[in-house]
Amino acid sequence: MNTSNFRGCGTALITPFRNGAVDYDAFAALVDRQVAAGIDFLVPLGTTGETPCLTDDEKIKLLRLTREHAGGIPVMAGVGTNSLEHTIENIKLLEPHGVDAFLVVVPYYNKPPQEGMYQYFKAVAESTSKPIVLYNVPGRTGSNMTSETTLRLAQIDNIIAIKEASSNRGQILEIIQGRPEGFAVLSGNDDETFPLMKEGADGIISVASNIDPASCVKLAHAMMEGKVEKAAMYHERLMPLFRNCFVESNPIPAKAALAAMGLIANECRLPLVPAQQKTYDLMVETVKGLGLI
Repeated sequence: MNTSNFRGCGTALITPFRNGAVDYDAFAALVDRQVAAGIDFLVPLGTTGETPCLTDDEKIKLLRLTREHAGGIPVMAGVGTNSLEHTIENIKLLEPHGVDAFLVVVPYYNKPPQEGMYQYFKAVAESTSKPIVLYNVPGRTGSNMTSETTLRLAQIDNIIAIKEASSNRGQILEIIQGRPEGFAVLSGNDDETFPLMKEGADGIISVASNIDPASCVKLAHAMMEGKVEKAAMYHERLMPLFRNCFVESNPIPAKAALAAMGLIANECRLPLVPAQQKTYDLMVETVKGLGLI
């Protein structure tokens, strides 16, 4: 199979808005900040990027900007929907614009059975020569993909990794222990990066690294180098950020933090709205505690 080069810390990039429009200048500056912090890979157009609220033209422009500013850093674009046809349409839309892999979520709302998940991801993988990264997040999709289904899919040549956000430790360990060589397991939850990497996971697709990329990278790299005590220090230091990024629906708190840092306007697109004042105040204190403002 193809071996994943998505290891370490990757950022699920937010999409900044200003006066209702995508703020491309702010987005490019955010990518530059990620690169300067030593991020291992970038993930535009995911849930954190409010992608269901973006037009096709906006998606293409954001992906192109990511590629232009990322240099040689791998770029994994989110394309998942709850329709095979629409997911493949997204792949064909973005494929020409500098993407290295596609992140595909378990279909949401439909509640497919395990065989339906398998056949769906198999068809997605067959539609492109690009690598596919699975994404299991039952808290958002309403369906959990089991370790058995994941390990079946891991046998497909261009399915190279999974972002696992089920918080089901036993299930994730079964994937880690049963996966073929070269198949990466990435945490989908910042607060689980440290414990899962202790068990053999390969990294994180992070929300918190939008805010403190340097520290999130140091945590992941310390674990990759076997420096567990150093990683534990960063884990403890970052836990308030990890927790507080989810006191409201992601990416609302993360955007509040970045706005407090002066990096973006504090805007979302409906149905999301800007953070409540108490959340904004909490994120101000959180970034102050990290020395970011």
